[in-house]
Amino acid sequence: MASDNIFEEFKWRDVVFDYTNEADKFLTENKTTAYIGFDPTAESLHVGSLLPIMCLARLQKFGHTPIALVGGGTGMIGDPSGKTAERQLLTLEKIEENILGIRNQLSRFLDFDAPNNKAQILNNATWLRPITLMDFLRDIGKHFTTNYMRSKESVKKREEDGISFTEFSYMLLQGYDFYYLNEKFNCSIQMGGSDQWGNIVAGLDLISKKTNNKAFGLTFPLVTSSTGVKFGKTESGTIWLDKNLTSPYKFYQFWLNTADDDVIKYLKYFSWLDQAAIAELEQETKINPDKRIAQKVLAEEITITVHGEDLFNRAKAASQILFGGDMNGLTAEEIKDIFSDVPSSKFSFDEYESKSIGICDFLAKNQIIPSKAESRRLIDSGGIYFNNEKMPLSNAQITRENTIEGKYIVVRKGKKSFFLVEIV
Repeated sequence: MASDNIFEEFKWRDVVFDYTNEADKFLTENKTTAYIGFDPTAESLHVGSLLPIMCLARLQKFGHTPIALVGGGTGMIGDPSGKTAERQLLTLEKIEENILGIRNQLSRFLDFDAPNNKAQILNNATWLRPITLMDFLRDIGKHFTTNYMRSKESVKKREEDGISFTEFSYMLLQGYDFYYLNEKFNCSIQMGGSDQWGNIVAGLDLISKKTNNKAFGLTFPLVTSSTGVKFGKTESGTIWLDKNLTSPYKFYQFWLNTADDDVIKYLKYFSWLDQAAIAELEQETKINPDKRIAQKVLAEEITITVHGEDLFNRAKAASQILFGGDMNGLTAEEIKDIFSDVPSSKFSFDEYESKSIGICDFLAKNQIIPSKAESRRLIDSGGIYFNNEKMPLSNAQITRENTIEGKYIVVRKGKKSFFLVEIV
């Protein structure tokens, strides 16, 4: 992997949306330092942040030095870019809490101990909070006209409904970040999503007015699905990188359900696979789309990167449950996660003196099969499964021994009709 080919790597992966004059040449001919900002508005990053994270990580692989800038200062204001309303302001304590979670997640992608180009995580609160209003207005504000600021897309889109002075001033703060990093850390490139173009250019303008240093900008496309849906949003909510907010199983399923029209693009964006391997998967998708091999590779690559191999293996095993896989070894929480969307009921063995109930009565009580005759017929024909194990006898008794950790029983009727019974 040649360190002077990072721009070509970005190009074939289709992650270059726009860049300033000669940024491509500078990246090719120099080993440099580049940064991307991350907004600490939540305790975790989500999959919408994966493209910039991967671009920082690729930059480091090619010998450049990455800076992940967490907006402990700017996060108190909120970036108006791409937003239709002002964000809720966060407390200092909440921002610090969020930064800690983000720092831990970035460590899975960036090498903070590399001998020659170790990654850094910086918090812009370090230099933004101490600066006084008078100093900022005199030293930074005087370099920007209101006409210049109002011409930026992030401001223009909000002016019709009104934008507060707080958010109006955001680009000055981000511009100052770039200037500060350029001066103190020899950072020559700011990267970000295409909605950050105006903020990046503001930083470049400030650097050119206050120094003779070289500086450049590069933006990535905003990721959407082929149907135009915002990436990372599902019916059940945001897909987070924190396993406590989005379980590894649901994370794995999110990628496994990628549409054929998106899977190759996502492999380029989010995986470490090279051009030849992705081209082979693209061909396989065209020839055998029903096998969904590219989706399986995508889900494996990203789940391992974000959650590690052990949690990937559990997520993969959990996904096999829906196809009759062995449930032994899965926890009650994992069972609840897997079957969160299937019909469910609550049941108590305490209602019965013997703490047991006939299987046909159990199926009727939980409205899985109301007819006992139909239950007997299905059981006798091998069509009823408890926890994916076939129930051979229609006169069997169901007890707590049939439960998973005393909390759940998963009933399957036929091949794909699942029911979750919670034991209370």
